[in-house]
Order: sequence, then C-alpha cells, then structure tokens
Amino acid sequence: MSKTQQAEIEWRDGILPVSTRFDDPYFSLDDGLAETRHVFLAGNDLPARFRPGFHIAELGFGTGLNLLAAAQAWLESGQTGQLRYTSFEAFPMAAGDMARALAAFPVLADLADPVLRAWAGGSTSIKTGYLHAEIIVGDARQTLPSWQGRADAWFLDGFAPAQNPELWEPALMRSVATHTAPQGSFATYTAAGHVRRELDAAGFDVTRQPGFGRKRHMTAGRLR
Repeated sequence: MSKTQQAEIEWRDGILPVSTRFDDPYFSLDDGLAETRHVFLAGNDLPARFRPGFHIAELGFGTGLNLLAAAQAWLESGQTGQLRYTSFEAFPMAAGDMARALAAFPVLADLADPVLRAWAGGSTSIKTGYLHAEIIVGDARQTLPSWQGRADAWFLDGFAPAQNPELWEPALMRSVATHTAPQGSFATYTAAGHVRRELDAAGFDVTRQPGFGRKRHMTAGRLR
C-alpha cells in the first residue's frame, strides 16, 4: 500500500481513531461495535437473511470493525462455508493503527487476528474457513463501476456526507444499485436528505429508521 494513500489518524482519548483528512471518527463515541450491529447488521436484516454464499459489500473499510462484526454474526448464526465480503477503501489504515483501534473490542480479538496478520503483510485478500474478504484499494468512483460482483447487502460507511461528499455522489449510489443482487439491501448511519433521495433515484425503496446512540435516524432500503 502506498504511504501517500494511507489514512491520516489522530487519537481521541488514546483509543478513538479520528480521520484528520475528514475530521470524523471511525466509529461511535458510545460503542462502535453496538453501532455496527444496529446500523449495518440489523439495518440489512442480518443475520436472518444469511444463506450459503451471502455477499456483503461496503464503502469504507476503515478499521475493519464492520467486517469482524459481520463475521461474528455469520459464525454465531450457524452458517457453514464462507461469508463473502468486498470493501472499497481509498485511504487504507496502517496496520499498527488498525490493531490499536480494534484493541478496543477484545470480544473480536480471535476474529481480528487473521485480518490483522494479512493486513500487516500487505495483503488485501483475507481467507479463512468462514470468510473470503477482498479489500479493493482506490477511489470507489473508479473501482466500483468495473467490479464484477453483486452484493446481497451493502454497508454504506463513508465518512459523514458533509465531510466526505465524494463517497455519496449520485453516480456512485447508482453504481451501488447496479452492483446489488435482486432484493438486495443497503444500510447506512446517515439520514441526510440528499443521500436518501439519491438512493431512491438509484432504484432502492428507502426508509428512515431509528439511529444509534446520539443519532436520531439512519437509512436503510431494498432494491426495487
């Protein structure tokens, strides 16, 4: 990974990673794992929808927390085979920063080990008996249109639209829809009106739902 592409991090209270490029934390001030479970898992009706070959895609890999929460849910739901997971990340986090961030979630330590080993070795492909993950490094506006996959569920986890508008552009939301399997879904922490309108225009039935912690609302939807 090119150092010029890496995430620029500062640490709040020594444990919370904050992007200095986007002036936004990587996960909730309250409980990052609980936020992921509420927004991205429950927002996509997971683990209830899991089935063999289920494929999650994500905008914004960040610390890898969403990947680990999904893998934990996959295992706890009794699934066999591998969960497929594809994430698009423009500014990958350095391995040491990722390890430091994930240390805040000791319940995920065993699942984090193979991810951190692969990441520290420079690999963007992570394969275990229960997981096949690919992290595609680069601007999603360029990398997603040429992706050959179609996701059953999307985690839209870019930094806040006000700070990171590039990851919420209408053309990118249309590309998300194009790369969604029939009856596929998305969930995101943001309830910004323009994001909801763009996802609706892209082809999703969009709903506003109760948010996590201090956030009053979030957004989820299904492909029409």
